[in-house]
Order: sequence, then C-alpha cells, then structure tokens
Amino acid sequence: MLDKELLEILACPKCKGKAVVKDESGKEEIKQVDLEYDVENQRLICHNCRLKYKIEDDIPIMLIEEAESF
Repeated sequence: MLDKELLEILACPKCKGKAVVKDESGKEEIKQVDLEYDVENQRLICHNCRLKYKIEDDIPIMLIEEAESF
C-alpha cells in the first residue's frame, strides 16, 4: 500500500495533475487534479488523461509509455 504522503505529491506525468475546466459562466480555470489510488488493482488513475499507471512492489510506474489507457 502506498504511503499517504507519497500520494499527496505524485502527479500525472502527462498532464502534470492540472485540468482546465469551465465554470457556469464559461470562464476557464486551472484546477489541480489528484490521481485516484485503486488499492485493489494497484493502479494510479488519471481521469483527466484517461491513463492508469501500474504499481509494482509498492513502486508507482509513472512512465507515460507504460500506462494503460481506458
């Protein structure tokens, strides 16, 4: 299981954990996007990029070319 402090500093290497979203008025805003930790399947999931990063022996494999798309 990954350490909570590690999860707080990890970001998706592709989007850097940022997403551009629009509010109700249409104004664009950059928001921080956290990676979802799928404990059962040992994956970190970036919903912004639609990528899943494997975790092997408690080490996240944060390589874009190794990620699975969904």
